[in-house]
Amino acid sequence: MYAVDLARADSPDREPEPVALRCRAARADDAEACAPLVFASGVREFGFFLGKPADACIEFLAFAFASKLGRFSYRRHRVAVTEDDRPVAVLALHDGRHTWFDDPHVALMLLLFFGLRRTVRMLLRGLVLESELPAPKSSQRLIAHCATHERLRGAGVFSTLFADAMRARELMNSQTRAAHGEHDPQQLVLDVLVSNRRAYALYRRLGFVELPRRAPLSARLPRQLESVRMQWLGRNERRRSDGEKHTTHSTRQTRDAVD
Repeated sequence: MYAVDLARADSPDREPEPVALRCRAARADDAEACAPLVFASGVREFGFFLGKPADACIEFLAFAFASKLGRFSYRRHRVAVTEDDRPVAVLALHDGRHTWFDDPHVALMLLLFFGLRRTVRMLLRGLVLESELPAPKSSQRLIAHCATHERLRGAGVFSTLFADAMRARELMNSQTRAAHGEHDPQQLVLDVLVSNRRAYALYRRLGFVELPRRAPLSARLPRQLESVRMQWLGRNERRRSDGEKHTTHSTRQTRDAVD
């Protein structure tokens, strides 16, 4: 229920097109523009969770985005905007230390928008989905709802927004450390569908590595929703990790040849 598909983002198959953008924190009045993007980030997941047509899902997301609280709130999101200040890309950052109220708030939003009977069924499906897309631990910060407007995919927009989010995250972390005299050990993670190889490749280029799978896919979850969790190491650390794995693999091959 947090991460969803996480990126119909930049496409490596298209030539980048120059575009003038700036990044900022999302606002409540961005709801109409951001709701379709958030939905596009996880069409299959929202379809399973809400069990409603696309238009109804987007209307709910706009309603929830305008809220001051919860995982869909504008306060959790950053956006890339055009010169006329219209959002064309979005992502969310969920701090695992401050998500304890998210589930009750989602239940409230669903109840207000869909009514009691439909909400109960949605929450039951949400529990199944969360077995595959779990909430972040207190030691994690989760990136979610990553999407770029269709006409701008492949132009590096999401990479720009991700870099902006990392600067904002580092600023927030430094302020927290300064206030409490602590080191912030939080991991940065995200989830991506196994079938979304394009998004997976993008995240690899940004410095994410795949983590070991936690548990088998739930029998109640469609196979198309199988996902992997990835952790950000940074590009240099990711290359070093890949190099170590390659060295280990080569050593094993050599040993096998000798034996």
